[in-house]
Amino acid sequence: MIAVCKGAHMFSEVHKHVKKIGQPPGTAAYTGEKSEKEPIITITIYNPTEASEYTSKNIDECLSRMKSDVVTWIDVEGLHDVDLIKKLADRFSIHPLTVEDILNVEQRPKVEEFDNYIFINLKVILWNKKSSSFVISPLSLILGKHFLLSFQDHDTTRFDNLRARIQKTANQRLRQQNSDYLAYRIIDSVVDDYFIVLEALGDQIEQAEKRVVVRPKPNNARTIYHLKRQMLLLRKAIWPMREVIGHLLYVEDKIITSFTRIYLRDVYDHTMQTIDTLETFRDMLSSMLDMYLSGLTIRMNEIMKTLTIITTIFIPISAIAGIYGMNILNVPLMKSKWGSAFVFSLMVGIALSMLVYFRKKKWF
Repeated sequence: MIAVCKGAHMFSEVHKHVKKIGQPPGTAAYTGEKSEKEPIITITIYNPTEASEYTSKNIDECLSRMKSDVVTWIDVEGLHDVDLIKKLADRFSIHPLTVEDILNVEQRPKVEEFDNYIFINLKVILWNKKSSSFVISPLSLILGKHFLLSFQDHDTTRFDNLRARIQKTANQRLRQQNSDYLAYRIIDSVVDDYFIVLEALGDQIEQAEKRVVVRPKPNNARTIYHLKRQMLLLRKAIWPMREVIGHLLYVEDKIITSFTRIYLRDVYDHTMQTIDTLETFRDMLSSMLDMYLSGLTIRMNEIMKTLTIITTIFIPISAIAGIYGMNILNVPLMKSKWGSAFVFSLMVGIALSMLVYFRKKKWF
């Protein structure tokens, strides 16, 4: 089965950028697909001694639960409600250009530093086993001294395990550290999902390679081209992550502590592994395409060789049949009783002799 990426097209960001031409910088405009579903806001508050979690659709109710002496994580699922995003941005003094990037679902992964926060934009890639496809969706993080805002476009349960760990016990490292370590854990989970997607695509590439080696068919070319397209989409989403994490490692900001930077180095290594795997898959697909074309050429040569041998064998037979088929007198053995048997034996003998000769030459 061919993997098909849902929710991402090769040039969709170009079309959406063209639509925004003429608008002033910092215009809050959602570029994704409209949805009637109300956004869900989940606020998680914790410190080494206590932790609590609330879910609501009212931003004022969530903001009223914030405390100054704890880490506050506000997660918004659904970006189509522009007014909600702008209201939350006003509460935390978020720059209009950051709001514009949050609402742009095709935004390239990047990191930007501001006076009171760090803006991190990522691409979440999730694998769907039922449809054998992956979905690319945006994830924006705003990291402050004691708060973290996360914005997702789709309703997912990817953070449920992380929230459960926070609530589980005070001995969790998450509870002991600040918001920067929470941001690291989210980034780490995003990168881990890349390995799941690459593993599933790797299995499909191996199956396609076996089919190409055994017997190349026109359907193999379609499979290879589809897989190459998926690799391009993944490359566009994963490659910028190296710059993102590299920037976080060396950012001159007190928000990210030296304790968290050690773990960010580990995520950087994992990101480089995914990039290496991605490049390996791209090389394999290019080789498979060359192998497919070479296989077709070899198969065509085999067919032409077989047809040529058959044609060559019938050339003398056709010549003999043509001579004895002419309506002229005095052709040798024309009136003989054993004439037809002799001619037929001659034809068979010539054919067998040619087959033995071709076989000795190893032409087939």
